[in-house]
Amino acid sequence: MMIRFILLLLFSISLIHAGLAQEYTSSSIFAHNDYVHAIPFYTSYYEEPGFIEADVFLRQDHLLVAHTPEEIDTRYTLDSLYLKPLSGQLIKNQGFPYPDHTKPLTLMIDLKTDGVTTLEALVREIRKYPVLLSAKNFQIAVSGDMPDPSRWKNYPAFIHFDGRPDIIYTKEQLDRVSMISTSFQAYSKWNGKGVIVKVEYERLNRLIQQVHAKGKKIRFWATPDFVNAWITLMKMNVDILGTDDVLALSSFIKKLPSNRFQNKQFHEVYRPQKDYTVSKKLPKNIILLIGDGMGLTQLYSGYTANKGQLNIFNSKDIGFSITTSADSYITDSAAGATAMAAGVKTNNRFIGMDSSGNVLPSITEKLKQKGYKTAIISAGDVTDATPAAFYAHQPERSLSEAIANDFLSGENDILIGGGTKAFKNRADKKNLVVALSKKGYTVAESFKSMDTIRNSKFIVLDDSAVISKLKGRGDFLARSVKKSLATLSQSKAPFFMMAEGAQIDYGGHDNNMSYVAREVLDFDQAVGEAMKFADQNGETLLIITADHETGGLTLLNGDISKGYVQGSFSTSDHTAVMVPVFSYGPGSYLLKGVYPNTELYSKIVKELLRIEVDK
Repeated sequence: MMIRFILLLLFSISLIHAGLAQEYTSSSIFAHNDYVHAIPFYTSYYEEPGFIEADVFLRQDHLLVAHTPEEIDTRYTLDSLYLKPLSGQLIKNQGFPYPDHTKPLTLMIDLKTDGVTTLEALVREIRKYPVLLSAKNFQIAVSGDMPDPSRWKNYPAFIHFDGRPDIIYTKEQLDRVSMISTSFQAYSKWNGKGVIVKVEYERLNRLIQQVHAKGKKIRFWATPDFVNAWITLMKMNVDILGTDDVLALSSFIKKLPSNRFQNKQFHEVYRPQKDYTVSKKLPKNIILLIGDGMGLTQLYSGYTANKGQLNIFNSKDIGFSITTSADSYITDSAAGATAMAAGVKTNNRFIGMDSSGNVLPSITEKLKQKGYKTAIISAGDVTDATPAAFYAHQPERSLSEAIANDFLSGENDILIGGGTKAFKNRADKKNLVVALSKKGYTVAESFKSMDTIRNSKFIVLDDSAVISKLKGRGDFLARSVKKSLATLSQSKAPFFMMAEGAQIDYGGHDNNMSYVAREVLDFDQAVGEAMKFADQNGETLLIITADHETGGLTLLNGDISKGYVQGSFSTSDHTAVMVPVFSYGPGSYLLKGVYPNTELYSKIVKELLRIEVDK
């Protein structure tokens, strides 16, 4: 018996320190003082909590629901507010509390007047509804002024009791204990902010383990009642979470699966070999890597998930880019990418055009005039806003076929990504793949064949290669960057490459932590390849930035040693927060500071490459 007890304690400790603890569902919710809601019972019930509580006073043989004697209103009876509507739901659900027959419900009645007489009245009320006695996955439990445990045997078996940790129960009594509850304030003065002080944490931890050793769930009353507190209680393996805000806690729990990520595939990062922080040397080549939707929190989620390592964070020179568009405080990818590609603020949805609809020559077009080789890569659709801004000119980002046609009229050397339909299965019946082949491009429609290409001008269009990392994309982005750099460096001509980690943005729009973190890690591996090349080449500047942040991501919990991270999203759209600019290589010092995103273009063209261009 002692060995079993020790093993149980060790198992509990391991869960507490794992960061994920147990799984929480709406059944973990204890709707405290439910009757204070504008619509009692139903407000909580439709969130499908595991526990709904009502305080009752016995007055002239009536059970009245209220928090204090002063608040008693004879209209609010236990029968009308709870027993009758609950019975109706049980009948509707074929004897189960919820449509999902696996979900349990306990109706907790807190006895505010003499326990013996109030409980006797409660039993009489319950017997009026036979369905309450025969229901499955349903319990009625009492708390408050409960009779002494020695008298529990005198009450019907359908009555259960709220246990206390300091009472030693017989086996028969313990069988009737619905849960074990106690005041949080008796063990800790923590207000829910920051962390619980060690001595209080250990005191709570011991209690939780003792309750679990009895095979019972634990509930605290008077706990802090907001996100940080819920996370902390979950980490401590508190089974039942009491709340006065059922809607908020229910929403939080429902989002848990998409807000958490436990990484299982870690990558080693490349350690830069050179220090450019004091060098005044300027670059010959530029690699611009754009993490679409990637803000600081997205990056830190990746850092946490990779156990405290990111290639990106090995860049020593850091700046910040202000992303507002010409017509909005919050940019979209079209305006954000156009600002970087052409150096002018424009309206949202505009591709390579100013806010008046005039064509803006992109950086690739201007560099081609100076003899540069150029490459455009995306882990998404190459006709989507960010890559399109580096070669197309359209007043609307959704004009995929027109955008694809713009690539045909340009002179970029390499294009890799998805978007086959806009090039082949067009409404105008044109096949741009054939036209591109006639212009000297090798066009591959399978990512797997990319390494066999020997032509210095090539296009790879493969929709199957740009699904999410979550669904098995593989190393598409890192391999595309590596292949393109190998090809570009075969020429003595300088080059410019833009590669986009497109789906960090998708994960933010989906409010999916796993999606975001996996895409950041994938993007970081492409950064590693670029950083290796920059070291070997010695004449290449690597710039890593974003067009905007997506999702309003905040990080609420994590464990760097285990690669676990938990976040929360404030929106499913973009936000206006500044995005970082990391740089490594000759001239990186020029990218430090805070500046509008249009300055990236100016810094690259005028300060780094020292190119005079026609307006």
